[in-house]
Amino acid sequence: MSPHPEADALLARSHRLGSDPRNTNYAGGNASAKGTGTDPVTGGEVELMWVKGSGGDLGTLTEAGLAVLRLDRMRALVEVYPGVEREDEMVAAFDYCLHGKGGAAPSIDTAMHGLVEAAHVDHLHPDSGIALACAADGEKLTAECFGDSVVWVPWRRPGFQLGLDIAAVQAANPQAIGCILGGHGITAWGDTSEECERNSLHIIRTAEAFLAERGKPEPFGPVIEGYAALGATERRERAAALAPVIRAIASQDRPQVGHFTDSDVVLDFLASAEHPRLAALGTSCPDHFLRTKVRPLVLDLPPTAPLEEAVARFKELHAEYREEYAAYYRRHALPDSPAMRGADPAIVLVPGVGMFSFGKDKQTARVAGEFYVNAINVMRGAEAVSTYAPIEESEKFRIEYWALEEAKLQRMPRPKPLATRVALVTGAGSGIGKAIARRLVGEGACVVVADLNAENAQAVAEELGGADKAVAVPVDVTSEEQIADAFKAAVLAFGGVDLVVNNAGISISKPLLETSAKDWDLQHDIMARGSFLVSREAARVMIAQGLGGDIVYIASKNAVFAGPNNIAYSATKADQAHQVRLLAAELGEHGIRVNGINPDGVVRGSGIFAGGWGAKRAAVYGVEEEKLGEFYAQRTILKREVLPDHVANAVFALTGGDLTHTTGLHIPVDAGVAAAFLR
Repeated sequence: MSPHPEADALLARSHRLGSDPRNTNYAGGNASAKGTGTDPVTGGEVELMWVKGSGGDLGTLTEAGLAVLRLDRMRALVEVYPGVEREDEMVAAFDYCLHGKGGAAPSIDTAMHGLVEAAHVDHLHPDSGIALACAADGEKLTAECFGDSVVWVPWRRPGFQLGLDIAAVQAANPQAIGCILGGHGITAWGDTSEECERNSLHIIRTAEAFLAERGKPEPFGPVIEGYAALGATERRERAAALAPVIRAIASQDRPQVGHFTDSDVVLDFLASAEHPRLAALGTSCPDHFLRTKVRPLVLDLPPTAPLEEAVARFKELHAEYREEYAAYYRRHALPDSPAMRGADPAIVLVPGVGMFSFGKDKQTARVAGEFYVNAINVMRGAEAVSTYAPIEESEKFRIEYWALEEAKLQRMPRPKPLATRVALVTGAGSGIGKAIARRLVGEGACVVVADLNAENAQAVAEELGGADKAVAVPVDVTSEEQIADAFKAAVLAFGGVDLVVNNAGISISKPLLETSAKDWDLQHDIMARGSFLVSREAARVMIAQGLGGDIVYIASKNAVFAGPNNIAYSATKADQAHQVRLLAAELGEHGIRVNGINPDGVVRGSGIFAGGWGAKRAAVYGVEEEKLGEFYAQRTILKREVLPDHVANAVFALTGGDLTHTTGLHIPVDAGVAAAFLR
């Protein structure tokens, strides 16, 4: 069944408004439409309202993301409204106003849309509108900017009372097309979807033009000497060096995934004289500080300070930040307030380098950073024409530790076993490595797909869900420089690395007298030396993070089984197997576990077997190449063929959280080869 025409128009309008970041931030704001539907019980007409539900995003809104309410019942709630002290109770009452099953849960802003006497309503969070809303003399500036066509509504926490306030303002100002909500955003309305959208855009663009025309040229003040941005290459090198330390800071209470940006907006802000004062004031729009916390942690050193000095200073600032945040909680917490959710920063600002943002997954971390960019734009606009004056700290606390927000958090699904973990898998462009990467992403991890074949790596990363799930890095594991670059890319993409799988490999099947020194060196350079180099770089990152970690070697049955005509391959696999034991013993004090997997006969889907190894092994055993998998299966105890997914399952078994006290172990994934039993 196609959507109601009014709902269809609402979705189209939402997509247009939500696709432009100048109009509203990700998942910020909401829009509604009112119209007439059929009551399936009586067959008569009934007035309905379609409104974006809780947690949705305007730019990607679908019909399933709309809440549908009976307008008569929703407006009847005014008669039973118990007052502002109990307005949170009204959110549960919205459930009794729903029309039919399905749809999204009504959001806290539902009253705003239902009580305003207009067929279409938009509530948005544009940077330009919030700049006026957060200016010290925002009411006066709003009048100067719009005359009487846009009305000022003083700050009030979102809820039923705010809906009543806006409805009263609209009734008292029939000439108005919308309002500026102090400390918050804008609301616009219209008789048609087109008129509502036109009014929303008029408010946003008029505010933009007003700020540009009236604003002073340097709202953040002059550049601080020595705080200008480093060159692009130099600042990303610096960011990569600092990333594991900063992730440790953001993850003291609970592990977090990171995101890094060095956009001009961020760098210009951090180079300017007023950034310490403004950053300390924190963000203002409720959507902003729910994602970014009330204020960021800001490094107070120039970008040229020695790295060791910056690291030491970060640790001092982190201790101060945690103390200040705990004090903020104590100042405002009531007996029934939710417990403190953690005292680590969500935004970390590094002058001359950029911004690190953190969250429970990559999307949340990225969006937190986007929100702080919104906040910078708001500060710039407010400072350009006035003084930035966000809402009071006590009001920020009421939003951050709102019982309704806590209830929303409690309704979220349990995180997957590998949530917040960042994995780097070598040789992940095909075969076993691809299967491992797919399983790790499926279990909640972010994955760096590292492969010699850049095209294959990119294809796998896109298949796994793109940049919020997986990124591709081309890497030759025989190159120390390329391995270092791969880990730099990993920490800049996701904040750090927690799980490394040494899977890259090559196989040359020859008897001793036909094995050249070149064959021997190539096998050992890729697998023995390559695994050592990857593990060394992984250990550097993991030790700096202080979050423990996992290193898994994909070795082979041949590490312990002496098969025919396989001297170079089997010897290098034995090298890898002993690296597992050596590194398990050495890295355990850092909470880093090192384990191995010994597969055998993984023919189908294997890049190694497809690259000529299969034909050579088939010739050794005197079978047809296409039947090699069946041959391997028949010589096992279980008589089962081993597939790449079975190896991936073993990787998850080692890293998924149940084997927390296991290190130095090799797991056979060979369907049972008695000669390769570990002793």
